This record gives sequence, C-alpha cells and structure tokens, in this order.
Amino acid sequence: MTVKTDLSQLETGIPHTKILAAGLACSLFCLFLADLNAVTGSKYFAVFGGLAFVAAVVWGCDTVKTLQSYGLATGHPSAGIIAVAAGLLPVVLASRFGLAAPLIAVVVAAATGLVIAFCANYVLMMKIPVMLSALTELSVIGACMLEGLSAAVTGGYSWTDLTAGAGGSTVAGSFLGGGLVVLTFILGAIALSHPWNATSGGPGWKQDRMLVLGAECGFLSLLIAAILSFPFIGAGPGLVTLAVAGCGWLWSYSRYIAMSRRDAAAWLDAKPIPEIKKA
Repeated sequence: MTVKTDLSQLETGIPHTKILAAGLACSLFCLFLADLNAVTGSKYFAVFGGLAFVAAVVWGCDTVKTLQSYGLATGHPSAGIIAVAAGLLPVVLASRFGLAAPLIAVVVAAATGLVIAFCANYVLMMKIPVMLSALTELSVIGACMLEGLSAAVTGGYSWTDLTAGAGGSTVAGSFLGGGLVVLTFILGAIALSHPWNATSGGPGWKQDRMLVLGAECGFLSLLIAAILSFPFIGAGPGLVTLAVAGCGWLWSYSRYIAMSRRDAAAWLDAKPIPEIKKA
C-alpha cells in the first residue's frame, strides 16, 4: 500500500504538463540542431546536444518529484537509474535512423517505460496512481539525456558516432566500445535524482529552487562531458561546450544559493539566542 505524502505546496508553481511540454520540445529541438554537424561537416553544433541534456534534466526532476511524492523514500536514486536504463536501448536502436533518431528514440522509450510501469504496478503490485505516466515520461527523459550527452561528446547520435573511435582509433576507443556510455549513464542518473532529493526536506520546498538545482546538476554533468569530448570532436568545439557548461553552471549555482538563502530566511526563527549570565 502506498500513501501519498501530504505536502500541499507540491501542487503549486508551474503545472507539470507545461514543464513536460517545454522540456520535450526543447530537448528535441536541441537534438535536431546538434544533427547539423552531419549536414555541415562541423562539430561546433555538439553544444546543442548538451543543452538538450540540460533541458531533459530540468523536466525530469519535476517528474521525479511527481512520482516521489508518493513516499517512495529510497526510490529517489532508483528513479534516475531506471530512467537512463530504460532510455539506453531506444537510443541505440534509433541510431540507425539518421535525422529521425530523436523521434524514434522517444517513441520506443515511451513504449519501454509503459511496459516497465505496467509490471511495477500490476505485477509487483506497487499500485502507485502516477506510475504509468511517470515511468513513461522518465524513460523518454532518459533517452533524451543519453542522446544529448552522446551528441555533446561525439558530435552526433548516429551509429557511426557511437562506434567511431576517438582520434581515428578502433571501436574499442568509441563512445560505446570504450565504456563512456557507462559514465554518461551515471552522470545522467545522478543529475536526474539529486534535485528533488536535495530540496524535498523541510517545509520550505519551492519549485523554482528545485528546477534551478536541476539546471545546475545538468550543467555540472555537461562540464565533465565537455572534457570527454576533446578526443572526439576536437579542441575548438570542445571548448565551446566547456564554456557554455561553465557559464550555465555558474549562473544556476549562484541562483540556487540565492534561492536557498531566500527560503531559509523565510523560515528562520530570528529570535536571538539568550545569553547565560554566570552568577
């Protein structure tokens, strides 16, 4: 039996449907822009893959909040892991479809998430009302995140991009063969799980603070991805991604600190600590 946490403030702020629409649209738009690398022969559009990843993380942390408000406790990290795990196979399958790869990945990921959610609710009998919609969303988010990071690191999300070795090396030095997909898997899962986990305690939860922390986690993961991209896309495009990730992280981190101080001050007991006078 699952009992929904009684936190009325979770229902305030931007409606989740609007965040879903904006997150999906921004992720797909940026992924299509990243594919301009294949059209122009340049690698400078790889940065848009990173922005697709950040958009998916911001969208995803609100989806995690929707699911975790049912009091799943240790489900915080598992939500991020299952999202990226469910999105991995669709990304690999869609890599054969060229420019249509993002759309194919979204459709296959949604179907995958729906099957997983059905098993969770009606086989494992978790009986969580939002399980079907939330896990379907999280699977799509996982696919967008992995496709975005693969584009940021290798310059694209086609099968050739995923299996081409860095600096002309063999498949063993590629995104898939070299194991970088495992690192991006973890970067995506942590970035997705952390924002709600870090902001859910206490009565001062605010949606804007959580979403900004989601952006901060996304840009922080993108910083690491930008460093990994240098052997694949070269110093110039890699520096562009690194600069965008660095600027985005500084902005989002400063905003998060400011919002944390705002919310802490709103709940601070400002009464001075009484001094104890010795006799």
